[in-house]
Amino acid sequence: MKYYFNTILKNLTFDEAIARVIHELKNEGFGILTEIDIQSIFNIKLQVDFYNYKILGACHASFAYKALQVEDKIGTMLPCNVIVQEREKGVIEVSVVDPSASMASVENKALVIIAEQIRVKLKKIIKNLE
Repeated sequence: MKYYFNTILKNLTFDEAIARVIHELKNEGFGILTEIDIQSIFNIKLQVDFYNYKILGACHASFAYKALQVEDKIGTMLPCNVIVQEREKGVIEVSVVDPSASMASVENKALVIIAEQIRVKLKKIIKNLE
């Protein structure tokens, strides 16, 4: 099972792509809890150059609440990570976790239903970015 959905964006700067992704996430009810700048971290901690790569920790509060109600340890798998990376100048890949894949190891039928609802929203976000 593929564990993510992705799309390629062109004719945008990296910062414009980040803004567009955040906008689409918000349209589907997600907020951004964390923003990790891998390029900056690797530069500071390892003194290496790395391409533009950010991890956005997206959370849909009502679904997170529902998930925690049926599986209290599911917080170990939250939030939904979204990566935005520019390995080639002007070609930006956006990838989102497939919550159904990440939750497959948890044997909880109620959680599977919630994961599928989140999956639909995340797939819509990827489609809207295309």
